[in-house]
Amino acid sequence: MNPSERHPAHALWCDPAEGLVARISRLLAERRLHAARTVVLVPYGQLIQTARALWAAHGAPGFAPRFETTRNWARSAGGFAPGADDIAFDTARDLLTAQSLLGRAGFAASRIALAGRLVEIALQLAPLAAAERPHERADWALQARGVIEAGKGSEWFDIESALNGIALAWAANSGYATDVLLTDPVLAQVDQLIVLDGLQSDPLTRKLCALLDDRVVHLQLATLQAPGCTVALHPAADPEDEAERAAACVLRHLAEGRAPVALVATDRALTRRISAQLVAQGVSLHDETGWKLSTTRAAATLMSALRACAHDASSDQVLDWLKSASALDGLAIRMLEARLRDRGMRDWHGWCAFVAASGKQQDLDVMPFTNDVETLRATLLRARPLGDWLQATRALLEAGGQWAALAGDAVGIEVIAALYLDAEDGELRGTRCTLAEFTAWARDVLEAASFVLAPGPDEAAQVVVLPLHQLLGRAFAAVVMPGCDDQRLPASPEPPGEWNPAQRAALSLPSREALEAAQRAAWAIALQAPCCDVLWREADASGEPVRPSPLVQLLHLDHAAAEAIDPRLPVQIAARPTPRPQPRGNALVPATLSSTAYEDLRRCPYRFFALRQLGLRSSDELDAEVDKRDFGNWLHAVLGHFHEALKEAPTTDLHARRAMMADAQERATREFGLSEAEFLPFAAAWPAVRDGYLDWLAGHEAGEGAVFVESEPWKEVALGRVKLVGRLDRVDATPDGRAFVIDYKTESADKTRERVKDPTEDTQLAFYAALFPDDSLRAAYVNVGEKASGTRTVEQPDVVAARDALVAGVMDDLARIADGAALPALGEGSVCEHCTARGLCRKDFWELGE
Repeated sequence: MNPSERHPAHALWCDPAEGLVARISRLLAERRLHAARTVVLVPYGQLIQTARALWAAHGAPGFAPRFETTRNWARSAGGFAPGADDIAFDTARDLLTAQSLLGRAGFAASRIALAGRLVEIALQLAPLAAAERPHERADWALQARGVIEAGKGSEWFDIESALNGIALAWAANSGYATDVLLTDPVLAQVDQLIVLDGLQSDPLTRKLCALLDDRVVHLQLATLQAPGCTVALHPAADPEDEAERAAACVLRHLAEGRAPVALVATDRALTRRISAQLVAQGVSLHDETGWKLSTTRAAATLMSALRACAHDASSDQVLDWLKSASALDGLAIRMLEARLRDRGMRDWHGWCAFVAASGKQQDLDVMPFTNDVETLRATLLRARPLGDWLQATRALLEAGGQWAALAGDAVGIEVIAALYLDAEDGELRGTRCTLAEFTAWARDVLEAASFVLAPGPDEAAQVVVLPLHQLLGRAFAAVVMPGCDDQRLPASPEPPGEWNPAQRAALSLPSREALEAAQRAAWAIALQAPCCDVLWREADASGEPVRPSPLVQLLHLDHAAAEAIDPRLPVQIAARPTPRPQPRGNALVPATLSSTAYEDLRRCPYRFFALRQLGLRSSDELDAEVDKRDFGNWLHAVLGHFHEALKEAPTTDLHARRAMMADAQERATREFGLSEAEFLPFAAAWPAVRDGYLDWLAGHEAGEGAVFVESEPWKEVALGRVKLVGRLDRVDATPDGRAFVIDYKTESADKTRERVKDPTEDTQLAFYAALFPDDSLRAAYVNVGEKASGTRTVEQPDVVAARDALVAGVMDDLARIADGAALPALGEGSVCEHCTARGLCRKDFWELGE
């Protein structure tokens, strides 16, 4: 016996005496009805195939009655094409029609913003209007108009009432595909209408019953029975744990021969996570809820092209588009990305301005490709009619080599069809709009559309993903219901729309009580399965506690459930800790060495091997927020420009120096491509930093007698087989002719003082001193404070001795590397906390073995 045959739904259909198949057969025989002139209305489309299969197996021989939904019945009764202003139940058309209606109603300025809301209201009223015969809709609208006013006393109420009125007129004046069912010729072809009542009544079905009168019989699909098993409860720690347990429940049922399994979809993200785990295990799965087109790769490809063409597009958005454009030069894209990340150019417009003004060779190399990208982006900049937008979008996708990929993919074809990208001229009417408005329209269309991949004729799905109410009338061997918390499975669902209870009653919209009754009935049907697993999370992804659904809590009160053991099978895995890496870098002895590279070698030899010898590095994020490091780089540039300007036009006047600092600030901001919004977190602190630095500079010049020499000089010094290189922040000269090397720091003053406590541990100043063949030089950190402490000098008094020790250390360390000495991962201290090579040395794994 198939496990699903133990489900009460199987007896509901197939019981020889009281099953639906037997009752319909007796009705046909008793009333001498021809099956072909008998229509059996089912509450949802997926039940049609189930009903037909069960009739073929258990029904009377000969003709079978017509199992239909109202939509399917209307499709077979005659073709239908919506009029220009009809509700088409096609988001692309309906949004455009809504914009047109709003423009004609005096809301032209806000038509884009209000169109989505108008479509939402119209779709709530459309089933009510479709349940009236076309010549009766005017009277229905007249009666409804008196109850749709949202209220008075505010602009929101006025707009909502106006939208309700427009939506009502739209619904009442539309034609519907199901209008054909209300005509006398179609009704005359029906000798008997058998309605299999679902969880909620349908307005159109009620109208058909009224018109056919005594030719109607109602049979119940929903039956009230006790749970078919002791429900297994699975409280999960978090969403990830919930998904894993749900997938394990499904796999356990399949392993024990219970198929098909119903996986109830209560949360889209959770269902996708569970489905991915099942597919990875080779499970055959059919998703009746479908995939939102907006979440597919095809939609992402199209939307990335539109977002990349916006006037304020970010560099990340442009790169995202370019990387999916197979027809463009891949090498040029990689060169462009490397340069963008190297410069930290978040804004694409800022990059275009920068590269046009730059004379550096690496920028000149990518300028032609940047111009090519701008040429493509320019094709979508100006406003135009909707038809032109569709043609221009297709042309852009073809230029990038993306159109062929979309047209050759099942989901891509759905995206093209949803947006009418292959439509004939004039097929889709729309007003003139901007790129932002067209992008918003495309986004809303893709968000509303779903893609359901139908299984093959010979493909029997082991798991069926479906909404809770579509368990009605179907026999499954087991039911798994994740997401049974109070947020995703409320006992009393919120009624859609902004209608108040009186309006819902007057318009015959389902009340909260009706929705609650339907929810509880669907829940009871789910519990009738031979095996049922209920899962919920006790905390969401952010750690906030989550309660189980009231429906789950009722199971505890009724003693109809028990907490289940974890269905996941423990797997014993032998610990295999990774040994500390001991690479040798004698084949990659560096020809040049900077202070930061040598600092890496001193802190962790493996870090030096990975980052400096192998040249590995992580890609910088382009969309990261401006942080203190960015402020420090910007400040270095500001001070460099300021001192160069002060050198050209020396002055001790404070106001003149502030003006020079302001010019330097503007220049550095342009160079870094920072907007006012990005710089805002540091703008409040900048005046105090600037004034503190100028006060320190006056004291530095007066007390030390120091004179600025150069800013950011590049220095190189040969040292045996290696060349020491570096760019210094600043070099001054003291009255006695000694060089004074200065390095700016924006860290805390305590951290800066800690640097100079042990001269042999201070790599940076000692290394910079090695770049000067001067045994009398001085070196200091200048801590540019952001607080009341202001700017301070922290000098390294033993810099020459530290330099000599460092030079000896460099020669000895490089000689040992050349001789094949190991470069171990030290794995100690705070060095590892933010090390980008930590994933390579596997510190978190070899710690277990030591």
